Amino acid sequence: MTELVEHGKLYIGGELTDPLGSDVIEVISPHTEQVIGRVPHASTADVDRAVAAARAAFDRGPWPRMTLDERIAVVTRIKDAILVRHEEIARLVSSQNGSPYSWSVLAQALGAMMVWDAAITVARDFPHEAERAGVLGPILVRREPVGVVAAVVPWNVPQFTAAAKLGPALLSGCTVVLKPSPESPLDSYVLAEIAREAGLPEGVLSILPADREVSEYLVGHPGIDKVSFTGSVAAGRRVMEVASRNLTRVTLELGGKSAAVILPDADLDTAVAGIVPAAWMNNGQACVAQTRILAPRGRYDEIAEALAAAAGALVVGDPLDPATQVGPLVARRQRERSLDYIRLGQEEGAKILAGGGRPAGLDRGWYVEPTLFGGVDNTMRIAREEIFGPVICLLPYGDEDEALRIANDSDYGLSGSVWTADVDHGIDFARQVRTGTFNVNTFSLDMLGPFGGYKNSGLGREFGPEGYGEYLEHKMIHLPAGHGGA
Repeated sequence: MTELVEHGKLYIGGELTDPLGSDVIEVISPHTEQVIGRVPHASTADVDRAVAAARAAFDRGPWPRMTLDERIAVVTRIKDAILVRHEEIARLVSSQNGSPYSWSVLAQALGAMMVWDAAITVARDFPHEAERAGVLGPILVRREPVGVVAAVVPWNVPQFTAAAKLGPALLSGCTVVLKPSPESPLDSYVLAEIAREAGLPEGVLSILPADREVSEYLVGHPGIDKVSFTGSVAAGRRVMEVASRNLTRVTLELGGKSAAVILPDADLDTAVAGIVPAAWMNNGQACVAQTRILAPRGRYDEIAEALAAAAGALVVGDPLDPATQVGPLVARRQRERSLDYIRLGQEEGAKILAGGGRPAGLDRGWYVEPTLFGGVDNTMRIAREEIFGPVICLLPYGDEDEALRIANDSDYGLSGSVWTADVDHGIDFARQVRTGTFNVNTFSLDMLGPFGGYKNSGLGREFGPEGYGEYLEHKMIHLPAGHGGA
């Protein structure tokens, strides 16, 4: 991507309108370190306008009063348009955050389309209203839209996380103010065009690129009924603190330090083939990345050798090159963070088995080699803290009980996997790991099941009926005796 992408307006309430402030976000290419885009930086006054539009649309507009089928028709048009424009979306995302284009096509664009599609499936089958027998007589239980939603999405998977929030929120009848990250706002303008052309009514959706200060103002706004946030644990704590002042409902999808456990009977080729893309996916910039790999001591050396060879074979380079498997990190600060952890790991006594620096031949851009540490103890900071870069730890264990203890010895609980020749045994192992998502001999994230974390990895769920229900309130209506079949 060489052309400069510039937008001078903000998408507020369904219309492109002049911003009330003068600040501008400059989007920097992580590959060239040059400016590739400029968009307005939303101000707190712009937030007020967007929330007012969303409030009016929810309280008095047609969207929450439409039938579900009518809302599904609009959202289906959004989903279909994303499919048509998926290559454009993938290129924009890769240009901003360094995701390899091949991965962006699948995860950032087509993956987002699949999230929209899954939300439609869930909404269509969801029990929005049901009668039941109560102690004092029949009752009608309704699920009604929560209201105005603030959806704050990160830079690493901006379209995917936007779909995870917008799909259920819109289908349930909510109105939304979407807040993209300042590192990756360009693709949100494509989403704005799609939403407008799909026929969303006035006020239903606003999109406000902005920094943390404006995000705080948004989540603390008294006109917001629900906050859905994806980001770091530290930021999630702050979101929860600010939102609590108004008792605003919050869903938080936060960080991870997930363990991929290789059991002694695992097929090595299968395990390595599955773990490597799960560990270094999106350049390590993924909350669900399998960043702690646990290997039995009796097979540690062969596993270390195989993983090091696989890491060294990963193609690092221009994120827009279809052959690239690992691209640059999103910003200079992220590159320095990864390099700081690499130095820390060496100081802690871990040994670099692969990578450890800037890739040869890439003197420009925020690149870090795919790095594998061996000899890691689970008390080391590199094993306990989320690095959010291409730095992976290989930890030895003695018996399976120790493997389970190590897997669970984390402040996080988002994802994980186990690799074994005995699938039933793997399922039993999975039942004992304290994470919201787990995999047996695979790595995936299904959009029809609940996704979220234990412990510091978050609150609430996204995807599936559980995620859809996060955007609904319960209402109980007492009915007269003898009414209906309850």
